[in-house]
Amino acid sequence: MPCTSTALGNLFLIIVYGYLMFFAATYLSNGSELLLEILGPGIVGGLFLPVLGALPDAMLILVSGLSGSTATAQSQVSVGMGLLAGSTVMLLTIIWGSCVVVGKCDLRETDSVAINGKDTNGFSLTGTGVSTDIWTCYAARIMAISVLPFIIVQLPQLLNSTSGRHLAVLIALIISLLMLISYCLYQVFQPWIQRRRLAYAKHKHVISGILKHLRERTLGRFLTDDGQLNRDVMEKLFHAIDENNDEKLSASEMRALILGIRFEEIDFDRDDAVDKVMKDFDTSLDNSIDLDEFINGISKWIEEAKRAGAAIANSGSKTFKLINDFHVQTKREHALLGPEDRVEDQSDEVVEGVENPRWISIKAVLMLLLGTIIAAVFADPLVDAVDNFSDATSIPTFFISFIALPLATNSSEAVSAIIFASRKTVRTASLTFSELYGAVTMNNLLCLSVFLALVYVRGLTWDFSSEVLVIFIVCIVMGAFASFRSTFPLWTSSVAYLLYPFSLALVYVLDYIFGWS
Repeated sequence: MPCTSTALGNLFLIIVYGYLMFFAATYLSNGSELLLEILGPGIVGGLFLPVLGALPDAMLILVSGLSGSTATAQSQVSVGMGLLAGSTVMLLTIIWGSCVVVGKCDLRETDSVAINGKDTNGFSLTGTGVSTDIWTCYAARIMAISVLPFIIVQLPQLLNSTSGRHLAVLIALIISLLMLISYCLYQVFQPWIQRRRLAYAKHKHVISGILKHLRERTLGRFLTDDGQLNRDVMEKLFHAIDENNDEKLSASEMRALILGIRFEEIDFDRDDAVDKVMKDFDTSLDNSIDLDEFINGISKWIEEAKRAGAAIANSGSKTFKLINDFHVQTKREHALLGPEDRVEDQSDEVVEGVENPRWISIKAVLMLLLGTIIAAVFADPLVDAVDNFSDATSIPTFFISFIALPLATNSSEAVSAIIFASRKTVRTASLTFSELYGAVTMNNLLCLSVFLALVYVRGLTWDFSSEVLVIFIVCIVMGAFASFRSTFPLWTSSVAYLLYPFSLALVYVLDYIFGWS
């Protein structure tokens, strides 16, 4: 085209091809959601859809290093690195901060947890914010770990070595692929892991509730001065529970005990709770609990309360504090695991109640196919347009691809995340931030694997020290930020927003003032 020799012409082409890539990403996103509606998360949500989400980025990175001679590929591959760094930084800064702003709710003064749907404190930097569940913290930790291949490939530069660069690329590629497979397997099995964790949290809550109930019914000291259970008191409790006075506690008597305790905080299967309690106590496997088994079982539970981090106490009111702290801790642990419906919704079975599942499946596949074709066809022209625009304006290709390309490939994902966060609940906030961390993890593993494979196969030079440093800083800062806290006050959005211009400035200073590249 005649306009490809001018800066304005190439800017026009970048906008057109960028819009087409946005179109492809939208088709892939919508097709993924339809497929998810039919099949449920499981294999599809854990393995297939995260790969599809990163497909436009991976396609652009692939074509940036495939076309032309080695010298041309070396020049254009910086477009791929700009896209990789730009996508990661944009998701963790602008989009992350925007999700905090639109999803903010009032924070409770007692535990600083966001109150679902309540937003009356305006833009209070400390009085409003979002809260997430514990699985979101795990997703942030995985995201932080996913920068490991970047560190490995960067080691020769850190050691001022030129001989080991090609080998470092190969090792980083292998590590990246292994981590990608591990991450996909984790996503596939995560629903099962969540169900197991939730069941364990419920059992601990039953334990803490029974201990608290028994302690309140105890007239004497629960523990002796040396920290052992007071046998006389335990005997009185045992006989109080033993309604038929046969010196054994049956399953029905344990059920009566559990039914007599009010567990308003959680909903659980009483029969299953009785079975697990009997399993904890009944070491003789005779379907009953004698006095020694009762004392040993209570003693084991007290030790578990101590191991959980509650203050170790020996007797009197301190014992009550130990058990009460354990009870509060188990309630919080259960709450952090998130709503139960989030776990129950995750399965590999076909979701029932969907109208015309066959037509929806065909429509989803066609949308995914069309999105893939559009991404494959227009990825190479977009890379060429960015490269030509860089030549015409003398603006480095990295900065063009860092700012412009993520807007094309991640816009639909970003808009979807912000809209979802605006529902202002802990559940939607958890899902929103988990998806952001998951998208960055897939960028760091899948897209980097494609990038490293190109560099290794075509014999290109890895010289992206400042770009890697930016990715490392943003992922580690935001990953560490989100790994050890589940509530983010409004002021945290400013930290995220400031990281974006900081990233651009850092690359410019390192590359064009200190000459890193």
